[in-house]
Amino acid sequence: MNIVVCLKQTFDTEEKITIKDGQINEEGVEFIINPYDEYAVEEAIKLKEQFGGEVTVITVGPDRAESALRTALAMGADKAVLINDESLFGDEYTTAKVLAAAVKRNGFDIVLCGNVAVDDGAGQGGPRLAELLGIPQITTITKLEIDGDKVTAERDVEGDVEIIETKLPVLVTAQQGLNEPRYPSLPGIMKAKKKPLERLTAADLGINPEEVQPKTETVEVFLPPKKQAGKILQGDLDAQVKELVSLLRNEAKVV
Repeated sequence: MNIVVCLKQTFDTEEKITIKDGQINEEGVEFIINPYDEYAVEEAIKLKEQFGGEVTVITVGPDRAESALRTALAMGADKAVLINDESLFGDEYTTAKVLAAAVKRNGFDIVLCGNVAVDDGAGQGGPRLAELLGIPQITTITKLEIDGDKVTAERDVEGDVEIIETKLPVLVTAQQGLNEPRYPSLPGIMKAKKKPLERLTAADLGINPEEVQPKTETVEVFLPPKKQAGKILQGDLDAQVKELVSLLRNEAKVV
């Protein structure tokens, strides 16, 4: 089975976000595999253990993203692809176009992605990629079973479970609860250093950067305002209601 995982390197979820010169400050920041993508990597390795085949992990990003790929290789993936061409960095539209070219170049039976990236929360990567590949998609899965070319998945739908059946090839996005990602072992870390990691550019993928330019533009980056202390209303219920309405209208300006 030819298994592909598309992952993203993100800030460690414990990091404090700061702004410097109108941009997110990356100085001294620790980067990790996007946590939802870890579920995708783990599920891919489990599929390889069950059916055989090969797991390829792919990411679009700067040179530092190699560490995320090496972690996935240490977990058990077989090879990695890093697309570190700045002319191909952009929004979800650009990234999906670039990933589609890389996935087609690699070949696939199943593609796994994280349900959402913790840095932007867009959740567009998997669905956009499936559309470009022309294959079915099942998002937010919490269980995956494959029998021949039949695929059965359970997906989280706002506190309930939906069961979907389709056929390979398919793209799925992983939700928390799908599995428990393994920690890279010391032998795995040593082996990862020797596993193939291919670096690709726009020319390698046959992409004209002008044709995949972002559809969105970041106008400003800023932190949310600091939370102000709450207010405790005094008096009888009628007086509290009147004061609350006045505060909502005059201070919060929401009514």
